[in-house]
Amino acid sequence: MKSLRFYILSLVGFTTFLVSCASDDDNYVSIPSQSILESRIIELYGSKDILIQPLATDFNLIPNDPNNPITSAKVELGKMLFHETGIAMNPNMEESMYMYSCASCHHAEAGFQSGILQGIGEGGNGFGLHGEGRFKNAMYLESDIDVQPIRTPSALNVAYQDVMLWNGQFGGTGTNQGTETNWTVGTPKEVNNLGFEGVETQAIAGLDVHRLVMDQDFILNSPYKDMFDEAFPNSDVSSRYSKLNAGLAIAAYERTLLPNQAPFQQWLNGNENAMNEQETEGALLFFDDAQCFSCHSGPALNGMDFYALGMKDLEGDNILTVIDDATKRGRGGFTNNPEDDYKFKTPQLYNLKDVTFFGHGGSFQSIEDIIRYKNNAEIENQNVPSSQISPLFISLNLTNDEIDAITAFLENALYDNNLQRYVPEELPTGYCFPNADPMSSQDMGCD
Repeated sequence: MKSLRFYILSLVGFTTFLVSCASDDDNYVSIPSQSILESRIIELYGSKDILIQPLATDFNLIPNDPNNPITSAKVELGKMLFHETGIAMNPNMEESMYMYSCASCHHAEAGFQSGILQGIGEGGNGFGLHGEGRFKNAMYLESDIDVQPIRTPSALNVAYQDVMLWNGQFGGTGTNQGTETNWTVGTPKEVNNLGFEGVETQAIAGLDVHRLVMDQDFILNSPYKDMFDEAFPNSDVSSRYSKLNAGLAIAAYERTLLPNQAPFQQWLNGNENAMNEQETEGALLFFDDAQCFSCHSGPALNGMDFYALGMKDLEGDNILTVIDDATKRGRGGFTNNPEDDYKFKTPQLYNLKDVTFFGHGGSFQSIEDIIRYKNNAEIENQNVPSSQISPLFISLNLTNDEIDAITAFLENALYDNNLQRYVPEELPTGYCFPNADPMSSQDMGCD
């Protein structure tokens, strides 16, 4: 089969000939690239439907954990708890009581990532417009601040992951079968023993990790009681208002965070005007010559494999915590298998335009930067042995125009500009969110 690039260039030449022979009044003859794209996707997957994301209310079509079926009542409870600063009851410093939430590091304004290099839960001040204005509270020591040694991954499209985090350490099924000896007792990884998939496991473990508390008196004396009753009617009252059920509700909500209004999703659903010519060409390259689909596939354009691409870890004078060896080793830091060293999980690709840090260490400042990195295939982290680098990390020989086209596809065609539909208008407690510190409250107009 002739390469896609040859086919496109031939069509471009033919179209240019037609246009050059046409008068100014003649209609422009466009490249039938949408038909080529559709044919290529069908060639790869059998149908365009494989890449279509369901509506957030189509619970039967969204991947569920069999032990935590999605219901509308769970989703509504989870949406509130995810943003609720009123459950920030276990801070290291009293002044941060009720000041942070899950959404402090995963908010809609940044595509459910953090708007800064390192997301800050407790110990942060401010928000800005997209989370870019959050900074460390000067009163906090490094040991007291809630910040992670790796860039915050997006909560979008987690329904298409069976394990969570860059190293995949959360999840007691599927990909993590055989890793049971690493579910260390006394650490968050112990939650894997409950047998849930990664989304549920991380949500349950994350409540403790991020100093959030499910206080029964708080629940019983607030509108949350009725919400727990509706979400878990078959759970015994003695255990209904629990951290476990709160985590399951948050996970149910997170599974519905689907950027299904992005132009590419609209195109998959039949809107031929959803993508422009450059974005369509970028999609063609993505699913053919650029070989992006080899790792990024399915409705989330992600993957459950781990690859070493030689990217840098978090570094620089402004890093807020020590980057430990286990974090640097990626999957290997969890499995303790040397073959997994420096390998990181393939991320989803939707709604990247609102952030300026890419790669697990945030060492790239734009989507174009990371495409060029993969195109050149020259590792930037010299601490990663060449023997560990993925055989898929090879030079692609893309032209500047092709890089621009892929960038346009990723930036624009995969961008859902209506993620605010997943955010509550207000919380049952009335607290400001995603942060409630005085500076954030001012930034977001909560005062």
